[in-house]
Amino acid sequence: MTRSSTDKMIGGVCGGLADYFGVDPTWVRIAFVVSVLLPGPQVLLYLLLWAVIPKD
Repeated sequence: MTRSSTDKMIGGVCGGLADYFGVDPTWVRIAFVVSVLLPGPQVLLYLLLWAVIPKD
């Protein structure tokens, strides 16, 4: 699992996750935006993944 350097909008986390799971990055981004509307640490998790997952 790596962050995408070509298919990224902010940090490449959603693009990397989409590539890892074999789905369209648009769906991962939509799922993230919808999850941000729910209570929880989604933004902190995104920042943690951005720091931990290596760039490809």
